[in-house]
Amino acid sequence: MRNCRSSTPAVGFGIGLLSAWSILWSATLIVFNDARKDFKRIERQEKALATEKSTAIISNGTANGTAATGPETVSQLDARTSVTERQSKPEKPSSQHVRRRLVFAHQSGSFSWQRLPESITERLDWMADLVSNFRGLGWNWRVPGLPPLPPGVQRELQQNDGTEPREGDSHVGPTGVVVDHTKRELLTQKLCSIVCGYLILDICKALMTQDPYYWGIFDQPPPSYLPTLIATSPALLRTYRLTLILILIDSSLQTFFNQAPLFFVGLLGPKYIGARGEPWMYPDAYGSYRNVFDKGLAGWWGGWWHQTFRFAFDSSSKWLVAKLRWDRKSLKAKMLQLLIAFSISGALHACGSYTTWPPTRPLRPFLFFFLQTWGIIAQILSVKLLKYYGITRRTPKPVRQLVNFLYVHVWFFYTAPLLIEDFASGGIWLFEPIPISPLRALGFSREGEGWWRWGGIYLRWYSGRNWWRSGVAF
Repeated sequence: MRNCRSSTPAVGFGIGLLSAWSILWSATLIVFNDARKDFKRIERQEKALATEKSTAIISNGTANGTAATGPETVSQLDARTSVTERQSKPEKPSSQHVRRRLVFAHQSGSFSWQRLPESITERLDWMADLVSNFRGLGWNWRVPGLPPLPPGVQRELQQNDGTEPREGDSHVGPTGVVVDHTKRELLTQKLCSIVCGYLILDICKALMTQDPYYWGIFDQPPPSYLPTLIATSPALLRTYRLTLILILIDSSLQTFFNQAPLFFVGLLGPKYIGARGEPWMYPDAYGSYRNVFDKGLAGWWGGWWHQTFRFAFDSSSKWLVAKLRWDRKSLKAKMLQLLIAFSISGALHACGSYTTWPPTRPLRPFLFFFLQTWGIIAQILSVKLLKYYGITRRTPKPVRQLVNFLYVHVWFFYTAPLLIEDFASGGIWLFEPIPISPLRALGFSREGEGWWRWGGIYLRWYSGRNWWRSGVAF
């Protein structure tokens, strides 16, 4: 990170963020957890059994005597009255049977837990899934807040491994995270979300390119398109700018996250990647905004906001609490976990700020996240105090929700500029996330801006001083 930069602000930020994240994620899997001993993932039974037998008999698209008509859907699993009917003893293979590896075999068996396999090819697949699966989707350590697995899948796991079923709505998690169970529902929802996100991003960028604030120039007057009421009020002007940034970040992340299911479910599917191609493996990244009304700042970060990095943040703090032999449910343990989680998050974003080309102040992003700990603690202690004096019980729920909403947004009104303005100084908001701008094609832009937003050379060969410093540059 000390010697690596990029003239493209977003790429420069990514250098620091990904470098720091790779260190944290490696420590999470190697130091704070024992992946070999404790981690296991959901896989079709033929592939799960390959941990002991790396090869299987496959003939004419048939494995273990099951017809190759494609993996069963969740609805088909739920309609079956018995899982054991499908676990009959395989027929003796004939001379035409061909022996080959299971990695690319057609997956059609029941679901089971798969620990670290013995086969090298299977192990590479298992490890690749583990390293790239930050939320633990389909793993026994997946992050909290996700919906329970579909009933049919849970029945098979109970039948094959004795896993106790988890009650609850398998379509909506406790924090409001939604998951679709059919391919049609998933792809329709994701496609609609991507289209809406694309248009929202275009609107945000068209507005932001006309405001010097997002260029990192903070002493210039606001853009002329703003109403006089907003332009002449510092409080309203800051509220507008922060709201626009929030919409941009939320739309960018959701649009990015929603592209993976189109490829893994829409193009590949269970036939080629097993359980990784099932629709219920791809729940939404965000929860319900109701978490903010019900739980305030803790609901914002722990319920509504995406939980991509949560397992890594939690693992380090839980490891330390275990070493200290504290009760994980005690108030001091929860405070320590909050402090560590937000400090790590602040450090990640500070590293991204450090590797941007323009001069920035990496301490500001760190302070933004570090302060979230104390904002949550202050609200938790206030709620305990109000409950102690009986005020909470006598206050109507809509009033409590309104207070939570106001507390969160007033808090961000004063703390968010630490992050937003540092990113502006680094040129992050100048990044163009979409190639074609319908709004700017219609003339809603500054003079000289066109509808095509991506320029320059995308791929080129870079020759360094040594061969290991040479390669394809993006």
